[in-house]
Amino acid sequence: MTEARVRLLPWLSLAGVVLVADQISKWLVVSNLELGERVQLLPVFSWVRWHNDGAAFSMFSGSGGRWFFVALAAGFAVFIVYELRRLPVPGRLMGWAYALILGGALGNGVDRLSLGYVVDFTLVHYGEWYFPAFNVADASLTVGAGCWLLAMLLDYLHQRRAPAA
Repeated sequence: MTEARVRLLPWLSLAGVVLVADQISKWLVVSNLELGERVQLLPVFSWVRWHNDGAAFSMFSGSGGRWFFVALAAGFAVFIVYELRRLPVPGRLMGWAYALILGGALGNGVDRLSLGYVVDFTLVHYGEWYFPAFNVADASLTVGAGCWLLAMLLDYLHQRRAPAA
């Protein structure tokens, strides 16, 4: 196995774990809840079954953008695998970022490709305030984006501290 493939393996494995966890969790929701059903688990947390044919937070819902979002997920996946191949060995934080984003993009991409919408099931709320429902893929994308931003910030701070050549 080439060095680049060996370096890719842990990150692609992490993305695969996210994809599998996302699909299993969505299967459990679809198997146990009717569309629109809501089960209150805690005063601030509910388990729901909602379908989202739009982007994050239901933006562009009803716009018929299924194939655009499938193509976008595929494009991101190709880009991320390319970036992972170029990632230096010490780039662990960026590896986490890319792997989590890849797993999340693939998880929601599988839904869009097979169903035409994404299954959302986690609802956080307080009183009359509701955070948009999300799923494992969405959480992975969010944490991955946070890791990416942190890696960029740390790189910037490292470059500022480096002595001028």
